[in-house]
Amino acid sequence: MQKKLVVILIAALAGLVIGYLLFGKIGGEYIDISDIFSSAGGKLGSFARKATGIAKIRTNILLTGGAGAVLGVIYTFVKKK
Repeated sequence: MQKKLVVILIAALAGLVIGYLLFGKIGGEYIDISDIFSSAGGKLGSFARKATGIAKIRTNILLTGGAGAVLGVIYTFVKKK
C-alpha cells in the first residue's frame, strides 16, 4: 500500500511540474512559484490575480497535477505484481 501511495504522489508531483512548464508563462517569462501558490491578500490581491491571469494559470497547474494523480491511481491498480 505504501508503494502505491508513493507512485501516486510522484505522479501528482510530475503533473504539477508539467503543468507549470505548460501554463506557468506570462509574456514568455515563467512566473515565480511563490506568486502562483501564495495567498491572494484580500480583494485587491484577488483582483490583481484575475487581471494578470495568475488565477487561471494556478487552476490549470492544479488540474494538471490532479490529472497526474489520477493517472498514478490508474497505474497502480492496472499494474500487475
